Amino acid sequence: MAVYTHLSSSEITEILSAYDVGSLRSAKGIAEGVSNSNWLVETVQDTAARHFILTVFEARTEAEELPFFLSLLDHLSARGQPVPRTIHTRDDARMITIRGKPAALIEFLPGISIDEPSPIEAGAVGSALAGLHRATGDFPGTRRSSLPLRTCMDMLRAHADRFDEIDPELSRLLPDCGASLLRDWPSGLPEGIIHADLFPDNVLFVNGAVTGLIDFYFACTGMLAFDLAVTHAAWSFTAKDNAFRPQIGTALMQGYEASRALSPAERQALPILAQAACLRFVATRVEDWFATPADGLVRRKDPMQFVRRLAFYREQGEAAFRT
Repeated sequence: MAVYTHLSSSEITEILSAYDVGSLRSAKGIAEGVSNSNWLVETVQDTAARHFILTVFEARTEAEELPFFLSLLDHLSARGQPVPRTIHTRDDARMITIRGKPAALIEFLPGISIDEPSPIEAGAVGSALAGLHRATGDFPGTRRSSLPLRTCMDMLRAHADRFDEIDPELSRLLPDCGASLLRDWPSGLPEGIIHADLFPDNVLFVNGAVTGLIDFYFACTGMLAFDLAVTHAAWSFTAKDNAFRPQIGTALMQGYEASRALSPAERQALPILAQAACLRFVATRVEDWFATPADGLVRRKDPMQFVRRLAFYREQGEAAFRT
């Protein structure tokens, strides 16, 4: 588990002195952060208020990979994508060190995240994802995924003898820890830089329009259709009872394909890719489940939510992606 960083106002004031962003007015910890420590920082510069996110990167984010993530933000922002740019120090550095940990100051974007999207909002997300895929076409960086399919399988196998402690249904619905997905794993599909974690809390809206795509710290080189499958699995089900919302899935697909048409091979691969996307979230949630005390301050996320979504895609196949 990450050990989270706590900073006083005086410490944040000292940190901001490395930047040309004005003087600190307020700093508020953001409780939603589960991988890193985050603050919403407000400054005053020339009588104008400015807002930023200060992030201290904890154990799950590898320091040597941060230049990739931060340069990707700047690349996308420069191409007009709704992505926060990094704020460079007076010495033009994207990163600083706080208590021995890497940290960055990032532009704050307006908007709110939405738990239960409308079809209009889902379509806007699909369009934004396609725009991101197009905009990364000339990005020079590459990064391997930290959670490929085989790694997720190994993570699950390490805890398979304890699945019943989470839910007896886990072993029944996932008896092989995902090994069957390897048999039909696609190859030769278009690749590029993908977000790989575009959950509703990583998208900001104002009046139905996407104003922010955030939290790129799982971004990597991968199949573009896998990124669409991740997003479909994250958006197309209700948060309360995990019910599939076909109108949301359809709007998401239509929004994406209005900007970037899928090939027949990509469309055929979506059911397998969606199952692999769900497996990834099951694996990390299972690992976190056993690493987090039941009475800990960090709330454990239920792996069964995505186990059941994986089973849905396995049963429905291509029908889950009809437009």
